[in-house]
Amino acid sequence: MDQTKGNPQEISDLFQPVRLGPYRLTNRIVMAPLTRSRAGDDGVPSASMTEYYVQRASAGLIITEGVNISPQARGYAFTPGLYSDAQVEGWRQVTTAVHARGGCIFPQLWHVGRISHPSLQPGDALPVAPSAIRPQATSYTAKGFLPCVTPHALEIAEIREIVEQYRRAARNAMSAGFDGVEIHAANGYLIEQFLRDSTNKRTDAYGGSRDNRARLLLEVAQAVASACGGDRVGVRLSPVSPINDAGLDSDPAETYGYVVERLNAFGLAYIHVIEGVTQGPRELPGGFDFQHLRRAFKGLYIANNGYNRQLALEARRRNLADLISFGRLYIANPDLVERLRIGARLNVPDRATFFGGGAAGYTDYPALSLAEASAAPA
Repeated sequence: MDQTKGNPQEISDLFQPVRLGPYRLTNRIVMAPLTRSRAGDDGVPSASMTEYYVQRASAGLIITEGVNISPQARGYAFTPGLYSDAQVEGWRQVTTAVHARGGCIFPQLWHVGRISHPSLQPGDALPVAPSAIRPQATSYTAKGFLPCVTPHALEIAEIREIVEQYRRAARNAMSAGFDGVEIHAANGYLIEQFLRDSTNKRTDAYGGSRDNRARLLLEVAQAVASACGGDRVGVRLSPVSPINDAGLDSDPAETYGYVVERLNAFGLAYIHVIEGVTQGPRELPGGFDFQHLRRAFKGLYIANNGYNRQLALEARRRNLADLISFGRLYIANPDLVERLRIGARLNVPDRATFFGGGAAGYTDYPALSLAEASAAPA
C-alpha cells in the first residue's frame, strides 16, 4: 500500500510534525540550500526571492541559499548577504512572507574562502583560505564562470575577525526575522578548507592536528550559538564530497566524528549531512558510516543528497534520519511536499536557468493542478 494513503496509522511520519529546537515543524521535509543568484549586486534580496521562498513555504524547514557573512565571503555573483542594513531589511520581507504562510526559515551562513575570484572581492583582492593553494575550480562572476586563483593564506588576526563576522551575521539573521541559522561547513568552502588536511597546511593553532583544524568551526559554532541560542543553530557537513577541489581528509571518519562530538557542547538543533558526493553518487568505494555521525550527535540528523520519494520514505521507515532535505527537486517543484505525499509526477528543472536571470526557471514552475492531483497514484 502507498505509504501516504489509506488508514491514518499508515501515513508515513515524513509528512507529520516534528520538533526542531523550539519549533514545531509541519513535516520532516527540508528545502536544502540552493544558490540561484537572483539578489542584487549589493547582496540585497530581490522581490522575486520573496515570491520564490513563499512558493516553497510548505516545507517543514526552508534553509536558504548560502548567504555571505561579509563582502569578502562572496564567491558567486548576485548572491545575497547579511552584513548590511539594506540586506537585513530585504530578508525581513522574505521571512515575514514565509511566516505568513506558516513556514520556518533559516539562512545558511556562508564564507566561500578560496572558491572566489578577485573580481568578486573588495578592491579586487585575492580570496582567502587557510593555505595558499589554488583550487582547480571556478567561480560564478558577472562575466560567467572564471577559474579560481591562488588565495591569500589568512593571518591569525584575520581568522578572528571572520569568527566575529559569523557572529554579526547571526545577529543580523535574528534581526531580519529568521527562526535560526545554518553554518555552512561543507562543499569545500572556507570552514571545510580548514577541516581537511588536504587543504589546510598550516603549522599554527589552526592547522596540523585534528583539533587545530576543527578550531575554526568550533569557534564559529560557539559565536553563532551565543548570538541565536544553540537550539536555533544547525551545521552542514560533507565528510566525503570532493566538490570544489576539496581533496578528502586523510581520515574522514575520525575527523568528522571528532567534529560532531565536539559540536554537542553547544546544544545545536541539527547537523545536515551530505551523504556521498555532492550532486553525485551516494555510495563510495570503501563506504562511510553516516549513522556513526548520527549516533554521536545529540540533536537531529538531516540527511541530504539524491533523495527521492522512495528513499525518503525508506529512511524514515528504518529511522536512518530525522528529516530529509531535497535540493534540486525543489528548484522545479514549489509544492514538493504535496507531490511527494501523493506520489504525483515531478516537474523537471531547466539547468540553463539555475543561476541568474529573472522569473524564468525560478518562480514560474507550476504547482499541481486539481486534475493532476486527482490522477496521482493511490
